[in-house]
Amino acid sequence: AFSPLFLLSFRLQTGVFSLTDAHRARKDATDPEPPTDESEPEEEVDPWDLPELRDTGVKWSDLDTKGKVLRVLKSIVKFILLLGLLYVFVCSLDILSSAFQLVGGKAAGDIFQDNAVLSNPVAGLVIGVLVTVLVQSSSTSSSIVVSMVSSGLLEVKSAVPIIMGANIGTSVTNTIVAVMQAGDRNEFRRAFAGATVHDFFNWLSVLVLLPLEVASGYLYRLTKLIIDSFNIQTGADAPDLLKVITEPLTKNIIELDTSVIRDIATGDPAARNKSLIKIWCKTKKVTNLVNITVPGFVNCTPDALCWEEDGQIWTQKNQTETINLNKCTHMFVYANLPDLAVGLILLALSLLALCTCLILIVKLLNSMLKGQVAVVIKKVLNTDFPFPFAWVTGYIAILVGAGMTFIVQSSSVFTSAITPLVGIGVISLERAYPLTLGSNIGTTTTALLAALASPGETLANSLQISLCHFFFNISGILLWYPIPFTRIPIRLAKALGNRTAKYRWFAALYLILCFLLFPLLVLGLSIAGWQVLVGVGVPVLVFVIFVIIVNIMQKRCPRFLPSFLRSWNFLPKPLHSFKPWDKVVTASMTFCRTRCYCCCKCCKEKERDEEKDDMKTKDKSLEMYDNPALTIEDEAKVTATHL
Repeated sequence: AFSPLFLLSFRLQTGVFSLTDAHRARKDATDPEPPTDESEPEEEVDPWDLPELRDTGVKWSDLDTKGKVLRVLKSIVKFILLLGLLYVFVCSLDILSSAFQLVGGKAAGDIFQDNAVLSNPVAGLVIGVLVTVLVQSSSTSSSIVVSMVSSGLLEVKSAVPIIMGANIGTSVTNTIVAVMQAGDRNEFRRAFAGATVHDFFNWLSVLVLLPLEVASGYLYRLTKLIIDSFNIQTGADAPDLLKVITEPLTKNIIELDTSVIRDIATGDPAARNKSLIKIWCKTKKVTNLVNITVPGFVNCTPDALCWEEDGQIWTQKNQTETINLNKCTHMFVYANLPDLAVGLILLALSLLALCTCLILIVKLLNSMLKGQVAVVIKKVLNTDFPFPFAWVTGYIAILVGAGMTFIVQSSSVFTSAITPLVGIGVISLERAYPLTLGSNIGTTTTALLAALASPGETLANSLQISLCHFFFNISGILLWYPIPFTRIPIRLAKALGNRTAKYRWFAALYLILCFLLFPLLVLGLSIAGWQVLVGVGVPVLVFVIFVIIVNIMQKRCPRFLPSFLRSWNFLPKPLHSFKPWDKVVTASMTFCRTRCYCCCKCCKEKERDEEKDDMKTKDKSLEMYDNPALTIEDEAKVTATHL
């Protein structure tokens, strides 16, 4: 039984081959080997690898003088175009924020009015998310919270979860920007992951730090200790560097009075009837002493005259009157349209400008980032310091992100600007992650400076809330960055990027679920009472944790699971696969496209028929006047006329 194996091993060891073996060896040498399974993975390209930037043009040394001058001029023109597009891109983000405030600003103020709901930390968290998504600005939502705390409507401890929610809501802007790059599958994969790494960092930080804050109040205690330890004086206002650049354009499009939202949140009944659109840009307040009637002498103004005349009691009181001096110059000042209509118009225009600028910026960057310059930029942005200082690179990137966000005064603008760069492969996801974390810190330092500019009576509360925001982000960075193993947001963002690259409609579903439906559901349960919230939320949370653990065990150690849990195939396919849903979405979109195409085709055919009918009627009308007798008579009359 073992003799064939023995002979085979003997032949291999001694090098003795039969004629058959020689024939086989000759055949193997002449015939190509069929591809094996081991060679296939080597040919596969990792979609997360940055694309190679090769020098496809003519070298600089090979160009003549005219060619060098033309290349320099082209580069200068492209750079100026890039700056112009970036300017319009940033302005469109500002207009987008104004549009969202016009559409949902008063609703945001109404949401903040229910103080009983705000005392629930989970409800406060989702209210912070919803309000920031509605007004598209964490600065606006934070300023509303500061106003409510300063006026005594909200305690600092209850405001901390709202600030956490505002931190989550501000990341929706760069996610919307990433959706605009859905044309190329790999670009969309990288861009969406680069945007959602911010989302995952914020959500994971909240999942850990919110229960810790509810249990111990460590953010409140830490910031209270800092406020009490230092004698902080009112300082100068925060530098508004970006506003100085963008205001010349944006103030000619729309100007808003955001104090209306704050007044609604603080319970001013007169603010509900006011418009958010600013009409008078220059006003003057004049205080005059006027005579008023009061019910009795008890109601007279202290230290003021009080007298009775004609059966009425009169007193004097200071009244402040606002005198309107100059109207604003934006295009909607004379429109006389409701806030909702103006908001929808601006929303459509700003999204159109945003998409156009983003497409042009990506194309311009693709044309500019070629050759040796692109290779150098890519190496500078993505290369680590030499050993043993490689770990320092990420922390320097955090400082760069914080500094850039402090300069532009908006984390949304900074993260939205680097999202296309991640998509086209100039910045890696691993480098974009620390830049985003630095952006989170940068936006809190701006809020700190703004808090220092508050008046003396509200300084302590506003500064404490800003410090809570700052230390929340610092705590999140300590949780999810220093140790490479804990950088879970990068892995989750890559998984979501792969999913959205395969099923692009999932990006829209993610946006709606994460930033609208889920917060609204939690808010509804919170309004129903904490018993309902716990009764529904705890079983759902346990189920989600169970599914996550089973998924991890299916990949790592399936032998420890029961046989039916080693895969999800026992469930109906729509419950464990996106393929059936993808077919439904694709079929729906195809149906809509064909219906629209048919409608357009029918309309075009109808227009053509109408044009033909018009031509026929024109021909008939011309034939009515083609009478030779009349023509000769007219010509005779014309020839007989003298000037």
